[in-house]
Amino acid sequence: MTRAEPRGVASKVPAVTAGFWLLKILATTLGETGGDTVTMTMNWGYLAGSALFVAVLVVLIALQIAARRFHPFLYWATIVASTTAGTTLADFADRSLGIGYAGGASLLLVSVMAALGLWYRTEGTISVDTVNTPRVEAFYWLAITLSQTLGTALGDWMADDTGLGYLGGAAVFGAALLVVAGLYFRTRISRVALFWAAFILTRPLGATVGDFLDKPHEHGGLALSRPLASLVIAVLLVAGIALLPQRPGVHPGPNAEKA
Repeated sequence: MTRAEPRGVASKVPAVTAGFWLLKILATTLGETGGDTVTMTMNWGYLAGSALFVAVLVVLIALQIAARRFHPFLYWATIVASTTAGTTLADFADRSLGIGYAGGASLLLVSVMAALGLWYRTEGTISVDTVNTPRVEAFYWLAITLSQTLGTALGDWMADDTGLGYLGGAAVFGAALLVVAGLYFRTRISRVALFWAAFILTRPLGATVGDFLDKPHEHGGLALSRPLASLVIAVLLVAGIALLPQRPGVHPGPNAEKA
């Protein structure tokens, strides 16, 4: 939810448009079903699944940083890797380590705020329109990965601990996103702050939708095949990347909003 002026230095990440948010929700839903496929259906467990997806994420981030310009498929592959790694990491912390959903979400919220604070202290801005140097990209992907992990914990907490279930949790996060959209169009609140709020909230929305699709009936899900659900969502995501207009964001220059 950031606005960029037409002139400036091209960013390494996509311009934030309606298509961006649609792809983001698909990617986060895929991250949930894909992570569950490996850790549960394939019985890898949370630790081994986390190791696998973090390794893939590190490779993709390295490729993303090494690239000289914005590549849609590389960018969205990295986003999927971050959200899948976030799924398994959050599940490992919440369940295997016994921190619990509320504890995990609280710890991760502090981590996200710390990462964004360090980024701001170092660069003077956390706007995604400025992602065009290796150092800023490193901050960007750190914040992205932590926010994806936070979103998983938030989604599980809302669906399970509050008793709302997956559809109820999805409705809460969907309503919160509508509020953020209303603030964007009706107020002058920082567009950068609203972007990060929306980015974080789309993750638990995808997590609750993904869980609704593949969790057992007795847990409130549809009990669909995790691999099949992941494949269908992946096809929709690839089609969206190919068909939806995408362009790199633009560094708006010295007069840009700084926070």
